[in-house]
Parts: sequence; C-alpha cells; structure tokens
Amino acid sequence: MEGLRQIWCQQHRSLSQLLFLRSISSKIFVKGLAFSTTKEKLAEAFSEYGNVLNADIVLNKAKNRSKGFGYVTFAKEEEARKAQMAMNGKILHGRVLYVDMEPNKKPEKSSFDKATTDG
Repeated sequence: MEGLRQIWCQQHRSLSQLLFLRSISSKIFVKGLAFSTTKEKLAEAFSEYGNVLNADIVLNKAKNRSKGFGYVTFAKEEEARKAQMAMNGKILHGRVLYVDMEPNKKPEKSSFDKATTDG
C-alpha cells in the first residue's frame, strides 16, 4: 500500500508541476491599464483571442485602486501568444497597452521613464 501511495504522490506532484508550468507559459502581463479597468473588462477585452481562465489586476492597497497593470491567463500558450501579438500597442479604455509574455519579471522603467524622472 505504501508503494502505491508513493507512486500516486509522485504522479500527482508531476501533474501539479506540469499544470503550474503550463499556467506560466499561458499567462501574459498587461501594463498601461486605466484605473477604471476591472477584471471583468480585462477578461472581456482579451477573450477574443482564446479561452480566458483568469484576469487579475494588481491593486494599490493604500489607495484602493489599480496600479495600472495585471495578468491574463489563457487555457493555451498559443492563445496567450496570439493575444500578446494582437493587443500590444492597442488602446483599451483610453490607454495604450503594453502586453508581454513574461509575467514573472517586474515591470522595468524604460529609458524614457528614467530620463523624465532623473531630471
């Protein structure tokens, strides 16, 4: 019985890791969101490109409003890539979107942002 439990645990862990890795590869980072954009509106805007499993907007807890960026997770990596290609540079709720396939990186300041804040 112990051997069966070990096999089940190994298979379950492998399946969990696979599902986790798959969710990372099908997740996109969206920057430039209007403060009025909700999770529902974000999911709706990206649903044209595939099956949206989840849409999250990162909140500034002190101000209780959006920080202007979030994440959209698709069922398939191909859907995420299609959405990234189609929506990058598009306007949503009056703001230009920046869409990237690398959700684990923190958004970095561009050279333009650095130049305008340095002087």
